[in-house]
This record gives sequence, structure tokens and C-alpha cells, in this order.
Amino acid sequence: MAIYRHIHIDYWQDGFVLDLTPEEKYFYIYLMTNSKTSQSGIYELPKRIIETETGYNRETVEKLIDRFEGYKKIVYCDETKEIFLKNWIKHNKANSPKVKKCIEKEIGNIKSSFLVELFLNECNKHGYSIDSLSIPVAEDESSFKKHYGEKEKEKQKEEEKEKYKEKDASLNLNSQSESCDDVSSEYVGDIKKFKVLYEQNVGLINPIVGEWLFEVCESIDYELFKRAIEIATDKGKCNKGYINGILKQWNDNNIKCLSDLKAYEVAFKNRGDSYGRYKNEHTKSKYAKVFENEDEGLYRKPTDEEVREFKRELESFKE
Repeated sequence: MAIYRHIHIDYWQDGFVLDLTPEEKYFYIYLMTNSKTSQSGIYELPKRIIETETGYNRETVEKLIDRFEGYKKIVYCDETKEIFLKNWIKHNKANSPKVKKCIEKEIGNIKSSFLVELFLNECNKHGYSIDSLSIPVAEDESSFKKHYGEKEKEKQKEEEKEKYKEKDASLNLNSQSESCDDVSSEYVGDIKKFKVLYEQNVGLINPIVGEWLFEVCESIDYELFKRAIEIATDKGKCNKGYINGILKQWNDNNIKCLSDLKAYEVAFKNRGDSYGRYKNEHTKSKYAKVFENEDEGLYRKPTDEEVREFKRELESFKE
């Protein structure tokens, strides 16, 4: 195997590449030039190696792999940690006997039989005859299709949900609720209720607030969100920041629904503590309680007769 890989200058003018993000362009070049690449385009590439060599974290690596599988440029087998670049054989000719021999040797060491099956199909498509008699191929032709089809279906479902979220954050929730079949009607209903409640009591929803509402909807129930808005309204601070502060305090105490909140209040009352910084009922200070027990007559205005009597007493002291 050569210790270098060729990237044609037309790569940068390719229609597919032009539409990629800078991150995706970098990742695609990495897949074609990393040290694990082979003559066949199938090679073992653990995600841990990708992390180390690209500098991306695991979440980003998985996201990029999913994207390129969605673009139908690669197939990644999680079981064997092997990857297949589908267009590799298209751009790397396999006419030479030496190249064919190298490919046949590499394919014989591939662990994933359905990747081998896919590779041989690509070879037939481009007119390359590879000796597959000694290569283990999946006996069940549907095994690969089932594996790949389920992955594609799962990816499409996630993409539809992301599209739905993005459009709702841009205030297009109502128009999208009917077209997004992969999002449950219960989930859509909850989002609508949160959205309406916020608009009626706080204000308009911009994309940032819309995204925040999705996170809130997924973490607490509607009644608890309504309670947070009621508390913020009573305080005269009905804005996103204050409401989020209330929700954060509840989240820190693992309060996810209204019944959790009530149980939390009862627990504090039983311990004799004043409940929370957002409680509506404020306990009176000890000084206020003392004043309540005092005779209110001490603070009434004296009558005219009492004033005259007081003056006479003062005059008697002077004499």
C-alpha cells in the first residue's frame, strides 16, 4: 500500500463538495487520506482514532459519520469498526493486475461481509472483475439491505425532527405540525401549549426563545411551566430570564412536575423552614408579630380634653 494518497484538483469544484460546510470538507478529505486507507476503500477505522487524528470529540465524529452516510458517500459498520468509501473504486482504477491482487488480499481480511458485498457490487457497476470466489460474502443478500435500510430510516426520522424544531423556532409551528409525521401528536400538542402560554403571558417568541421552549418542554410538564409563569407574574418579573431561574432551581432539586413541587413544599413545611425564594406567602418578621400583639390604642390621636389635661399638668409643674 502506498504511503500517500492523491486528491484531484477537481475536488474543490465538485458539485457535492461545493455544498459541504468547511467542517465536512475537512472530514471528507480525512477519510480519503488518513493512514488507515486501503486500495479497496474499505478499512478499519475506530472512532477513537478519528477523534485523536482530527481533534473532534466523539459527538462530532458520530454526527459527521451520520451525515456522510446520509449523503450516501460512506457506510460505517459499528460492529467491526470498518468504513467503506463508496466512490473510492470509481476514482481509483483497478485495472492493473497488481492492484487487483492487492484488493483481493485486502478484501479477504475484511470482517464485515455486507461491506464486502457492497464493494463487489460497486466493482461490477464500474466494470472491474475482482476474484470473489475465495472472499467470504454474506449468504443472505437481504442482510445488508436490512441493516442499511434501518439506519437510513432512523437517520431520516432524526432529520425530520430537527427540521421540525428549527422551523418551529422560527414561529412556523402551526404550519409544520401536520407535515411532520415522525413527531408524535402528543409532543406537538405540548409544544403548542407551551408556546401559547408564553406568548399570552410573556411576549413574542424569537428563534432563541423557541429553542429554549423545546428544551423546557422536554424536561418538565406543562402545569409546572405554568406555575413558574404565575410566580414570575406575582413577582412582577415575568420575563424569560426570571422564569428560567425558577426552572433551574426546581431542576436542581429534581422537580419535574407539579406533584414534585407540592411534595417539595410539604417537606419544607414539615421541617419548619420557609419555602424557597419564589414562594408567594412571605413569613412575617418577629418584629411585625410583636406589633400585632400590642394595644393599638397606644397609637391613636389624643382627644381635645386629654390635651387640655396634659397642659394643666405641665403648668402645675412650673408652679
